[in-house]
Amino acid sequence: MIMKTKLALSAALLAVTATLRAAPLTATAAVHTQPSEAAPAFTYLKAGTDPVPAANSLATTPAGWMAVELPGPFEGYVLNKDMLKSLDVRVGAQIHTAPKATAPVLATMEAADKATITGLEGRWTRISLEKNIIGYIAIGATAGYVAPAPTPVAKPAPAPMSPAPVAPVAYGSSAAGQPAPVVNLGDGGSSALPRLFQGRFVSTRSPFRPRRPYDWALNDEAGVRYAYVDISKLLLTEQIEKYIDHTVVVYGAAKATADGKDIVIVVESLQLR
Repeated sequence: MIMKTKLALSAALLAVTATLRAAPLTATAAVHTQPSEAAPAFTYLKAGTDPVPAANSLATTPAGWMAVELPGPFEGYVLNKDMLKSLDVRVGAQIHTAPKATAPVLATMEAADKATITGLEGRWTRISLEKNIIGYIAIGATAGYVAPAPTPVAKPAPAPMSPAPVAPVAYGSSAAGQPAPVVNLGDGGSSALPRLFQGRFVSTRSPFRPRRPYDWALNDEAGVRYAYVDISKLLLTEQIEKYIDHTVVVYGAAKATADGKDIVIVVESLQLR
């Protein structure tokens, strides 16, 4: 009898899920951080979109709402103090929807998550977060989605998913007019592992200003330097001029400059993008 009851409950859940997946949105729907109209919306789903219900969410989502799983990437902001020496986001750091402490929290950084630095805004670092995020859309004719409301069913919590392998990511790009902060590299240490970095390769030499600690640097899309480049390990450096003012991808370890005020990447390889 118990087995039959479990099978019946499972069949009911599958039937509700299939019904939800079969109905596309009739109007643009806001995706909220929590199942509440008072909760902020962090993205929108266009009319005609077929929302994908979040796995194992029917039992915990209140009536009138649907939990949906959205694939990344998402734009988010973390405090500069939450950036490690390796230019990774600290596990457990809160990722906000805007560069201010009062902005809603989009997600919390986990060990398996991948993030790419895309900008620098004062005390905040803008990132592109590669992570599936659970959001909530309202169900009803006025909400742009008509489907049976999920019936709460008691069931054990789902087992945690196995973390995905972390691949190297490219870094670069900052907001216009904002200086690149020193991302906790003040002790002069370098990243334990070389990383991929992306930016516009430029010369720092100029007859109208003192010589910089390094002759080369990477700029972001706004033309702001975010790291010096040390090419002493490269071969065929006499051809380095062909990379000037071009977008490049470099592979190397990041460390602090001698005065601790800037970042320098000790390059092991360099190529045009």
